[in-house]
Amino acid sequence: MLAAIVGATGTGKSSLALGLASRLRDAGRDAEIVNADAMQLYRGMDIGTAKTPVAERRGIPHHLLDVLEPRDEASVARYQIEARAVIDEILARDAVAILVGGSGLYVSSVLYDFQFPGTDATVRARLETELETGGPGLLHRRLHGVDPAAAAAIGPANGRRLVRALEVIEITGAPFGAGLPDETALWRPSVTLGLRTDRARLVEHLDARVVGMWRDGLVAEVDRLLPAGLGVTASRAIGYAQAVAQSRGELTEQQAIEQAAALTRRYARRQVSWFGRYRQTRWLEADDPAIVDEALAAVGA
Repeated sequence: MLAAIVGATGTGKSSLALGLASRLRDAGRDAEIVNADAMQLYRGMDIGTAKTPVAERRGIPHHLLDVLEPRDEASVARYQIEARAVIDEILARDAVAILVGGSGLYVSSVLYDFQFPGTDATVRARLETELETGGPGLLHRRLHGVDPAAAAAIGPANGRRLVRALEVIEITGAPFGAGLPDETALWRPSVTLGLRTDRARLVEHLDARVVGMWRDGLVAEVDRLLPAGLGVTASRAIGYAQAVAQSRGELTEQQAIEQAAALTRRYARRQVSWFGRYRQTRWLEADDPAIVDEALAAVGA
C-alpha cells in the first residue's frame, strides 16, 4: 500500500504521518515514511524545514532525509528515481509506504505518470545568467508570454523553476505544462490524504511558525552552514535566504522575519492550488481530533 499525505506547509503532514505509521504498527502492519519535501533532503537544514528530529520519529523508518549537502543541487528527476526505488523496496517488505511532503512537483513525480524532458547545459547556463542579471520577474514575464498557465503555476519568485520551464520550452518547442504529470494516471495504486484548514487560522499559524524558526536559532544554523557553502537551491529556500541576508547585515531581524513570513504565506497558497488538482484526494481537516482514525480508515486498515 502506498499512501501520500499532502497539503500546505504548516498543516501537520509530518505529525499525521507519524500518527498513522504508529497506529498501523500497533495493528501489526509495518509502515515507513518517505520524505517528499525538497528542502528536507538537505543535511543540516533542520530548523527552517521543520524536519522531525530523530528522537521524535518513534522508531519509524524515515527515508530520503539528509541525503544531500546544502551546496548540492536538488533534482526532481533524480528524486523520482530514488523515491520510487525506496517505495518499491518498502512494498516488497509488505509494509505501507507513506509519502509525505509539500513539494508539489516532487510528490507528483512519484504518484503520477511523469516523464522528465532532457536538459541542455548551454540553454540552462544562459537562462541562469539572465536570472542573475535580470531577476526572476524578467523570466516570469517571458514565460507568461509563451505559456501563461505555467507562469501562473510557478509564480514570479521561483527563479529555478522559471529557468527550467523556459529551458524545456526552448528544447521541446512545447508548453512547459505539456510535461506536467497526468494526474489521472497513477504510477502505483495509492491513497492520497490531503490536509486543509481555515485560511485565517493557517496564516496565523504560519506567521507564528516563522517567528519560532528565528527563536529556535535559524540564523545560527545558517552561520554553521555557510562556511561549507550553500548551493543555489538551498540559498534561495524560504527562511534560509532571509537568514543569510540577516547574517550578512543586509536585513534586520524584523525585516528578515517579515519577508520570510510573506513568502511562506504565498508558498502555502501555491501548495493549496497545486494539491487541489489531485482528483482522488481524501481531504481531512487538519484540526480534527479524530484525524488519525480517519486516515487509518482511508488506507483500509
